[in-house]
Amino acid sequence: MDSIHLHTCPVCGSKNIVKAFDCKDYYATQELFEIHRCSTCLFLFTQNFPNEANIDKYYDTAVYISHSDNKKGLVNKLYHSIRKIMLKQKARIITKHAGNTGNILDIGCGIGYFLGHMKQHGYEVTGIEKNDYARNAAIKQFSINCYASEKLNSLNKESFDIITFWHSLEHLEKLNETINTIHSLLKKNGTVFIAVPNANSADARYYKEKWAAYDVPRHLWHFTAETMKQLLEKAGFYIETIYPMPFDAFYVAMLSEKYKNKPLAFLTGLFIGLWCFIKSKHQINASSSLIFVAKK
Repeated sequence: MDSIHLHTCPVCGSKNIVKAFDCKDYYATQELFEIHRCSTCLFLFTQNFPNEANIDKYYDTAVYISHSDNKKGLVNKLYHSIRKIMLKQKARIITKHAGNTGNILDIGCGIGYFLGHMKQHGYEVTGIEKNDYARNAAIKQFSINCYASEKLNSLNKESFDIITFWHSLEHLEKLNETINTIHSLLKKNGTVFIAVPNANSADARYYKEKWAAYDVPRHLWHFTAETMKQLLEKAGFYIETIYPMPFDAFYVAMLSEKYKNKPLAFLTGLFIGLWCFIKSKHQINASSSLIFVAKK
């Protein structure tokens, strides 16, 4: 079987799921994929998505931003500028909620910028990254321990103070299994930090099925604050706080405009991004992405 068809909602277990809309893979293949919604908890997910053995071709592009250091074009340059800002913000949030020392496990670490930054600040760091190129780049550039995804299940239980997912949880096929695994890997009172696109954001509501952060079929799960809370609590976590990531709206809006083949996509995206940024300043749930801080 080359694709995964879900008959029950992975968050609440309801069988009452319906097709919500079609979404296009603008990034790599131009294929259409279905987004389904759970009528009980309203969780959105990509239906009939490629299994782990067949998903690689959807990432197989030299310009996939988290697996490369591509700085060509205005949108990619903006991404790297925002990343510098967010590295400092992530470090501040981690220090506030988990202290200024400890063992960090970053799942889906890409080419390692976050772990490299935290290593410089005195943390012990370990990465998990499926993509061979990105994993090797992280090891070479930042001299960190970085392993293939299969390693996750063989790590020692209760061995990490901090586990992070920076825009990676939405990519992982085994959603509930992953959440249960990280619960077992965290020490008592350990903290997990999860950043994901917000399917209830101002930019998601504006662009609808053309919202770039649906990013099918690479993004399998499309979270809101309510569905993330339910998923984490089911596994034994409690959410301590939620932070907005309003700067993401600029990148997502510009990418969405680019995918629409609109003239002046950069300027239009900049304007829409600014509008969404301002909205998120007044309402956290309008933010393009959200960071969830949860305790074991």
